[in-house]
Amino acid sequence: MSALRRKFGDDYQVVTTSSSGSGFHQQQGSAHKKKRQRFVDKNGRCNVQHGNLGSETSRYLSDLFTTLVDLKWRWNLFIFILTYTVAWLFMASMWWVIAYIRGDLNKAHDEKYTPCVANVYNFPSAFLFFIETEATIGYGYRYITDKCPEGIILFLFQSILGSIVDAFLIGCMFIKMSQPKKRAETLMFSEHAVISMRDGKLTLMFRVGNLRNSHMVSAQIRCKLLKSRQTPEGEFLPLDQLELDVGFSTGADQLFLVSPLTICHVIDSKSPFYDLSQRSMQTEQFEIVVILEGIVETTGMTCQARTSYTEDEVLWGHRFFPVISLEEGFFKVDYSQFHATFEVPTPPYSVKEQEEMLLMSSPLIAPAVGNSKERNNSIECLDGLDDIGTKIPSKLQKMTGREDFPKKLLRMSSTTSEKAYSMGDLPMKLQRISSVPGNSEEKLISKTTKMLSDPMSQSISDLPPKLQRLSGGGGGGRMDGNLPPKLRKMNSDRFT
Repeated sequence: MSALRRKFGDDYQVVTTSSSGSGFHQQQGSAHKKKRQRFVDKNGRCNVQHGNLGSETSRYLSDLFTTLVDLKWRWNLFIFILTYTVAWLFMASMWWVIAYIRGDLNKAHDEKYTPCVANVYNFPSAFLFFIETEATIGYGYRYITDKCPEGIILFLFQSILGSIVDAFLIGCMFIKMSQPKKRAETLMFSEHAVISMRDGKLTLMFRVGNLRNSHMVSAQIRCKLLKSRQTPEGEFLPLDQLELDVGFSTGADQLFLVSPLTICHVIDSKSPFYDLSQRSMQTEQFEIVVILEGIVETTGMTCQARTSYTEDEVLWGHRFFPVISLEEGFFKVDYSQFHATFEVPTPPYSVKEQEEMLLMSSPLIAPAVGNSKERNNSIECLDGLDDIGTKIPSKLQKMTGREDFPKKLLRMSSTTSEKAYSMGDLPMKLQRISSVPGNSEEKLISKTTKMLSDPMSQSISDLPPKLQRLSGGGGGGRMDGNLPPKLRKMNSDRFT
């Protein structure tokens, strides 16, 4: 704790975790909200059940292989054992029926009689013959003779049916065991998401990690915001899905997941959290679904890991604790601090409120910047004109008879631009006076000096007649006639 304060300052406070790592709670005195229904659990399971399918259940049988793979392990094992048991009993019964019809069961011990299958005299012996044939064990005691064509046909049918059953069930079990969802068990997500400042911007962050040394090839992360809303037409959307940008435009969503990474969503005007503040989080209800996809390096199969964060699991004004340290020749990741956070100074206002406060505090910044840009562009144009003049061929300069023409043109343009700047800075009335022919610069300067020396008289002369009468006449006097004595004294002190 002391080391953390020395490193980050006294304004930071560590949020402790339980010893097991699963009980992660913020140290606050406020009572926790009642746990509500989630759309996606923390382990990635979606809490959605399909009901009232009706006749649509036949679609499951059309894709029987996928249906068996999606079943739980207990049902897979039950179907696996049941299928082989029924198949074995059925085929053993077929061999026993053939022996019974031919009378081999009564003449099994007659050395002069040639049965269909040697040494089959009851159902257990027929079952053993089937197992030896199916498993290709071949003890040599029971075998098919050439006096039984129906036995040869049944043997061929048994071989074909056995291969189909083996391929179907063993393939199903193999896919079930090698499903990439098991790889997702070693992908970690932080228990909480945090909101704090990063690079001068309010940012939503959470952490992902990979416990295995094998990499996730082409790992990509996506985020969805699930929130109920009502459209302007009155339609209610209970689970409206909005996309949260976690670096799609910059490629930051493509992860090199070797060590734990902090995924960031910058809250700006395009973000669904544009008007989210610390105060409004107490009444908001939303769920952030995180989807991490990648290709398993060992099997080449696509893996997907999911988790979610509700509004109770988003900590305002927190940051994740560092987990990577440099050791002798390698980087060490401390997963005991994977979920730990500490408090940092964060404004409690939303991005929208911060922008409005910034505009109210400095409303005249934008016009000043615009004027400076225009002047810089004009100066750049004049510099470019000088370059153009120097690039005119000498032969063309001789033809004009004035080799110094570009320099004169530059001086003329600079004089014109200076006048334009001086005119642009004058009031509109002075600009109209200067545009009248016959007004020289001396007259304009004298009129400007006169108008600037008596600003109050000019402002009163521009008023309507009724307001001029209220101000004490149109003689250019100050509007002091109808003011109280205290305000007249303050006004006189202002102009003296």
